[in-house]
Amino acid sequence: MSALPNDKSLGQLFSDLVAETRTLVRQEVALARTEVTENAKRAGRHVGVAAAGALVLLLGALPIIAGLVIALGHQIGYATSAFIIGVIFVAIGAVVTMKALNALKSESLKPEQTTEQIKETKQWAKQQVG
Repeated sequence: MSALPNDKSLGQLFSDLVAETRTLVRQEVALARTEVTENAKRAGRHVGVAAAGALVLLLGALPIIAGLVIALGHQIGYATSAFIIGVIFVAIGAVVTMKALNALKSESLKPEQTTEQIKETKQWAKQQVG
C-alpha cells in the first residue's frame, strides 16, 4: 500500500501526540494553579470577614459585659458576678468559633475541576496509545 501525500508517518503521529500531551499537561497545571488560588481567596475572605465581625462584636460587648457584671455584682458580689458573666461569654464564643471553623472546613482548596480534567485526560491518553 502506498501512503497518500497527506498521510503522516507513525513517527510524526507519535511526535504530534507527545506535543499535544505536553500542551495539555501545561494547560491543566495552569488550571489547577488558578483554581487553587481562587479557592484560597474565597477561604481568605471568610476568615477576614469573621475576624472583622469578631472585633466589632468584642468592642460592642465590652460595655455590655461591664454593665452586666456591675448589675449582678450588686446582688451576689463583683468577683462571683464577673466569673458567671465570663463563663457565659466564653461558652457563646466557643459556639461561634466552632461554627466558623466548621464553615471554613467546608471550603475545599482541592482543585475539583482540574482533578476531573486530569482523569479525562488520562482516559484520552490511554485511548490514543492503545
